[in-house]
Amino acid sequence: MATLVPLGTASSYGVLANTAVTNTGLTVVNGDLGVSPAGAVTGFPPGTVTGTIHVNDAAAAQAQADLLTGYANALVQPVTATVATELGGTTLTPGVYNSASGTFGLNGTLTLDAQGNPNAVFIFKTNTTLITGATGNVNLIGLAQSSNVFWQVGSSATLGAGSTIRGSILAFTSITATTGAIVDGRLLALGAAVTLDTNAVTVPPLSTCSVVVQPVAGPVVAGQPTSVSAVVTCNGLPVSGASVTFTGGAVPVKATTNLAGVATGSLTFNTAGAATITATVTAAGTGCACTGVVSAPLPITVTPQPSCQVVVQPVAGPVVAGQPTSVSAVVTCNGLPVVGGSVTFTGGAVPVTVTTNLAGVATGSLTFNSAGPAVVTATVTAAGTACACTGVASAPLTITVVLQAGPLSASPACWRVNLPIPIPHLFVATLTATVTPAQAGVTVTFFVSGLPVGTAVTNAAGVATLNAGLSLLQISASSYTATATVGGVPVQATGTLRPCFPPA
Repeated sequence: MATLVPLGTASSYGVLANTAVTNTGLTVVNGDLGVSPAGAVTGFPPGTVTGTIHVNDAAAAQAQADLLTGYANALVQPVTATVATELGGTTLTPGVYNSASGTFGLNGTLTLDAQGNPNAVFIFKTNTTLITGATGNVNLIGLAQSSNVFWQVGSSATLGAGSTIRGSILAFTSITATTGAIVDGRLLALGAAVTLDTNAVTVPPLSTCSVVVQPVAGPVVAGQPTSVSAVVTCNGLPVSGASVTFTGGAVPVKATTNLAGVATGSLTFNTAGAATITATVTAAGTGCACTGVVSAPLPITVTPQPSCQVVVQPVAGPVVAGQPTSVSAVVTCNGLPVVGGSVTFTGGAVPVTVTTNLAGVATGSLTFNSAGPAVVTATVTAAGTACACTGVASAPLTITVVLQAGPLSASPACWRVNLPIPIPHLFVATLTATVTPAQAGVTVTFFVSGLPVGTAVTNAAGVATLNAGLSLLQISASSYTATATVGGVPVQATGTLRPCFPPA
């Protein structure tokens, strides 16, 4: 898409040359006329200039510098289409055009159709020349504007007698307008002279000041400052030092444009929902009528204040007293994971602090010293996120801690008097050991006071039972021991031994 070529101060010139401006006849230039850096102006009078004639002064030098900027801009704009060398008899829509031959000729009518867009831009680029014949004419329709038509000429332009050209000719070398040629635009030569002969050159109305609010980067969050910016231009060139007021937030904010014409401020929106941002120039030292110019409103959507959430995950498997238990929690901000957050788990013997991963999950290990109910809580102690996460705690997770269970356990037992008293056992006790998980056929040996009292084999439920005879010495012991080999590993368990009640 073609964009407006910035001409800066050169935009006020109907004629601008490098070495000389020469005129024959009653030429009328409606605008400024200038030459720089070391040229001369002749033929005025009889020619007339409605603006100011600048000969080798600072204004003309600046205009030449701005012209060079505009020429370079037109030169690098991407070509939309390559068309025939002869433009007469054709109709073109907005775009950037060149020809395969590298030159353009105009012998007939070229119609430029803006299709209802008064800001539509047309750019014609030649490597060498632009030559119009006596019947050459440019016709504008569909709200096309001569101020938006540009001819970037690689060497020289020649306008035929009586032809009509519309738009600004930016020639790298020279421009010659022969007798009676009409220019609705500008004749601007970078490298050499402009030659005139009874011509009419009318500068199009100067572009006005433009203020454009830039799209906002990232989400706009209620209650949080949002960076906003706007670009202020005059004739396509940045306006520096302009005062710009942004409105739409809770409080208007003022900012000043930098060398690129960009003003940057910060607005805060107190409520979520739809909002608009507008930028107004309140002061600007520029030739454009910038003061009071207002941008088009930029619609935005304000999202609610972020909310942080911490959820402790259910614990997998049994929680055994004295053994480390893996615990985890998920930290999210508005449903998205919080990465790198510091989370402290409490509820075990010692708190533990860990960091969330890319999924927002923090995983640590707690040890519970005693059996029974326990409560696990996760608290965010630090988080680099837009959410106010620090200090947010999860809902407590209640778990049940169980005693450590080995592969062999001994049940409580009691002894009683063996009546009627046989010999040799005065006392008897039923000793029971269980293999977990259940395993049949395991031989269990039972000891009381360090002395073996017998063996038993586990049944299908993993239970081995022995009715053991005990001596007077053995009943004074308060416990018994069961030993076995489970899975090739020797194991043992101890059970209590108390008098039965009644003891007989």
